Amino acid sequence: MGFAHQSSKKTCNENANDYHRVLMFVEAHHVFPLMKGILMKNNLKRHRCIGLLALLSSALLLPSMASADEACELSISGNDAMQFDQQSMTVPSSCESVTVTLEHTGQLASNIMGHNWVLVETANLQTVGNAGMAAGLDNNYLPADDPRILAATKVVGGGESDSVTFSLAGLKGKDLSFFCSFPGHVALMKGKFTIE
Repeated sequence: MGFAHQSSKKTCNENANDYHRVLMFVEAHHVFPLMKGILMKNNLKRHRCIGLLALLSSALLLPSMASADEACELSISGNDAMQFDQQSMTVPSSCESVTVTLEHTGQLASNIMGHNWVLVETANLQTVGNAGMAAGLDNNYLPADDPRILAATKVVGGGESDSVTFSLAGLKGKDLSFFCSFPGHVALMKGKFTIE
């Protein structure tokens, strides 16, 4: 017993409406500012069957990839009043690695009011902070080769910044905190680091 099969393929002429819908989407959502120019310049009207698929893939996939990359890059600042501008930082568990950038928005030098950003398991925060005081500024107030330190920037002074990139492998599900290890700063300059 046979059945009627209706082709779901569109001809290139039928794709004209799809082409215009995609062009309107690109304009309305500001997806890739050059996308419209590329469409017009290359006259994809003649190549709608191939070009439409490529355009849709780019328009739908690349913005989500870009936003995922942005979510894996965090910024925090410290000032001359011995304060971070945030007490918590969150990163999606989909990130393989994270980059944290610390900016010192104050004016005082690193030997007077320096700041760094250090990531540890919360249970180790105070002990690593205490051990760092003896390490001195040359060692960024951190004990050398201490496995409890999961990531750290160098100590920066007013107007300076530093970044650290680290893997999230093995960190998911752990109770994590960040702090500044400059002597005396850990009491005020600390917060929670969450992977969700």
